[in-house]
Amino acid sequence: MAHTRQLCRQLVLRSSVLITFLLWATAISGHEMTPAYPVVKPSHVADVVKVEMSLFNSREEIEYYQIELFDLNWMNIPFSTTYRIIKIGYKERKSFNVYIRKRDMDEAVYLCTTSKVRKTNQSRTLVSSKICSRLDGEPA
Repeated sequence: MAHTRQLCRQLVLRSSVLITFLLWATAISGHEMTPAYPVVKPSHVADVVKVEMSLFNSREEIEYYQIELFDLNWMNIPFSTTYRIIKIGYKERKSFNVYIRKRDMDEAVYLCTTSKVRKTNQSRTLVSSKICSRLDGEPA
């Protein structure tokens, strides 16, 4: 009986720690990029396709995000967009288009945004976040 109580106490303690961690992790979320599986559309340029994306900044200390395109092995793939580094204010959402050559679409898998941390003496943030959408439509 005493052994069962001890196991119950340990389970309650572990559950409490897990719930606390999950709530903490949710509270310090990075940024959001949608859609997770974007639709590739034709563009106004021959042999180039367009992906329409939206980015939301939920971090007060971050203003800049870098846009990148990778293959399955995380090697860079060339693309075009208005800005490679986009400025988004706290609690703001911005839409942007990414243009990719049709011949690169067989290799393109991940369209990512990475938060850019400013290097200042007053910056408390050391954590950079990267969020990726899958262009090949396959779950990770």
